[in-house]
Amino acid sequence: MTARLVIAGTHSGVGKTTIAAGLIVALRSRGLTVQPFKVGPDYIDGGHHSVAAGRPCRNLDTWMMPPQSVRSLFAHACRDADLAVMEGVMGVYDGAGYEEETGSTAEVAKLLQAPVILVVDANKLARSAAAVALGYQRFDPALPLIGFIINRAGSDHHGAGVTRAVEQATGLPVFGWLPRDERLRFPERHLGLMPAAETPDAGAFVEAAGDVVTRHLDLDRLLASVRVEGGEWRVEGEDRFSLHPLPSTPHDHPRPIIAVARDEAFHFTYEEDLELLQAAGARLAFFSPLRDTALPDGAAGAVLSGGFPEMHAAQLAANVTMKQALRDAHERGLPIYAECGGLMYLTEKIVDHQGREHDMVGLLPGCSVMSRQLTLGYRRARAASASWLFAAGETVRGHEFHYSHWQGRPANLPPAYALLPSSGGGEISIDGACLGSLLASYVHLNMWGKPELAERFVAACRG
Repeated sequence: MTARLVIAGTHSGVGKTTIAAGLIVALRSRGLTVQPFKVGPDYIDGGHHSVAAGRPCRNLDTWMMPPQSVRSLFAHACRDADLAVMEGVMGVYDGAGYEEETGSTAEVAKLLQAPVILVVDANKLARSAAAVALGYQRFDPALPLIGFIINRAGSDHHGAGVTRAVEQATGLPVFGWLPRDERLRFPERHLGLMPAAETPDAGAFVEAAGDVVTRHLDLDRLLASVRVEGGEWRVEGEDRFSLHPLPSTPHDHPRPIIAVARDEAFHFTYEEDLELLQAAGARLAFFSPLRDTALPDGAAGAVLSGGFPEMHAAQLAANVTMKQALRDAHERGLPIYAECGGLMYLTEKIVDHQGREHDMVGLLPGCSVMSRQLTLGYRRARAASASWLFAAGETVRGHEFHYSHWQGRPANLPPAYALLPSSGGGEISIDGACLGSLLASYVHLNMWGKPELAERFVAACRG
């Protein structure tokens, strides 16, 4: 049985990632097995939680996945955990739209019957913090809110005063307050926090967070409240692999090897997607486009996930043997699936933030040019044509998050998708490319939204 806890916030930047990671470390030190989750599509925060927990973080996204898939994924990840710690996205009520809660932390908490602790940033606030807390409490009485954590208190007097005000206004406990502490400032970059995969001392950051959480939060009271308010939710019978097992691999069909890019430049991959590919019959072999000179032996397909190729463009450009290996793989007809950073790598050049050009693989004509304009948001994408992964006209849900744009894309290049407005209506743009066995797009997908994609991917590799 797995206890559940959501660390939510009043807004982005309130300290959710720091507190969630610190709480995971503190609870592990008590001998608990903690399964981390991140609400929404973000890869970076989850990377830090994976370091803190010593096991992969999963994403729970009620816009990209149907409710049963969210429950199934949660159950699958928690099958051997004592406690699930879920970090929310943005503010607790923020999701895909302004009029409803789809994709929000609140929706996930209610779906999983998970107690919520709300982080309130007390910086530049005194008694007014109680008004903020009370407003969030009353906005949706159905939210299973069980208490608060005060962050960035300026002094003992400030933290204690805000705590009293919040408890008097809401009638709910404050489990502690955290001081302003420069050790708890994760390094940041143009897409938010620096990924754990590129932070040599990522372990030091989460350990520092764990130390502060241990010293300033009443963990005994917090755990008791979580177990009383949330109960022990049995996860047996909710696992997708037991409810809807993917087809087993026939004995006369070997398990195809899918090469998955994973290094400092490419690490935006949902762990749950990899598990689905394995359940569908694949063997995974990780490789580094930065350092390896060839794809893994016997690779029958490849995944070039997102990441930050622009930050490592010179090293990627210098690895000419890997670039040739990918060109050879495409010529042989191996299925190659690329998202965002993977697409950038497959173009002719990356033009970095300083305007420097770096030669890339060149399977896609044109250049990936970094800019100051952020492309961000959920996407409904309709397959522009039939391929080894999609039926023509099939619709999937994903998200975009990048500062680059594809410059010099030929107008006659077959696209991967027609992007649709999130609320319906006509097409708004085309995206990516579908060239034989190569499918590349800026859109990130989570296969738990459409698990049959994993089966198709493996079938294409086996074929």
